[in-house]
Amino acid sequence: MAKRILVVEDNDLNRKLFCDVLKSQGYAVEPVADGLDALDRAREFVPNLVIMDIQLPNVSGLDLIEAAKKDPVLRAIPMLAVTAYAGKGDEERIREAGAEGYLAKPVSIGPFMQAVRSLL
Repeated sequence: MAKRILVVEDNDLNRKLFCDVLKSQGYAVEPVADGLDALDRAREFVPNLVIMDIQLPNVSGLDLIEAAKKDPVLRAIPMLAVTAYAGKGDEERIREAGAEGYLAKPVSIGPFMQAVRSLL
């Protein structure tokens, strides 16, 4: 059975790219454009990995990661944070929130797939 990946990304192009690349590698993918839907969709889809954009409208990806790590159903699911705003201390803050992986945008396919595989 294919590993399941929830992709939380508000940018249409990035979301499509992540999903297309993951599907081409045999993963079952569930795209989510609005962070407000992310945790409910995660509970329904039960992914093996969540790829979480940090800069989302309405809610921060950091807040979503923290909420997921406090949720008994979602706690064990690894989180790969992806952000365009990779400043000093950002990776540390994101990891403290509970993310097991971190990538700065723009994301290259090789490092992206390496990060995905390492968390699965």
